[in-house]
Amino acid sequence: MGIQERKEREKAERKALIMGCAKELILEHGAEAVSMADIAQKTELSKATLYLYFSSKEVLYEEILRESADHFIRYVRSRLDPAASALDAIKTLWTSYVTLFGESEDIFVILHIWNYLAPAFPLFSMGENQIRDDAWADIYFLLKEITERGITEGLFDSSVNTGTISHVIITIFSYIVGNSANIPRDSKTVLSVINEMKNIFEIILRGIAKEGLPRSFFVLSDKAES
Repeated sequence: MGIQERKEREKAERKALIMGCAKELILEHGAEAVSMADIAQKTELSKATLYLYFSSKEVLYEEILRESADHFIRYVRSRLDPAASALDAIKTLWTSYVTLFGESEDIFVILHIWNYLAPAFPLFSMGENQIRDDAWADIYFLLKEITERGITEGLFDSSVNTGTISHVIITIFSYIVGNSANIPRDSKTVLSVINEMKNIFEIILRGIAKEGLPRSFFVLSDKAES
């Protein structure tokens, strides 16, 4: 390995260390309470070194959000079959969520950060031009794409506003996780949050389903992918 390659690897490892320590501190103390000095102490780096990687706490938090969203979308897209039905796509989307977050506290970190960076999110709808610049953009448009396919295939009622439904799903999920994030760490479980999300998601799907479809169509698994 050359000197430049070694430097790039060390830089990536240090960046990952900073983000990992920031996540741990956020879980312990909340996003607002954590300072760059706290993160520097946790990483055993100087504040000057920390600022070489992230110019502010907000920039660091935004990077954590973007990385999490990108990772989730890449994971889902890698498992979506373009020829699959909308119903199969929905189940793949959900199973991917359970697989990535079913045994992880990262979802709590994400919502802690959102509550800090954008307290009103996602209670107020944004235009799609605004959403395109948002960390949730890819998730929003993926939900919208799948819902539109469901209408075309006769799975969902044709009167459904796909943008509104996508926003509602993100809003409700954010509300559930956001409330859970405020529960003392030793009193909450990730799996109980996942189960609550599953129940709500099934209710939403049945609510927008085309009349006459059996409820069994919209039963989601609570198991991660093997």
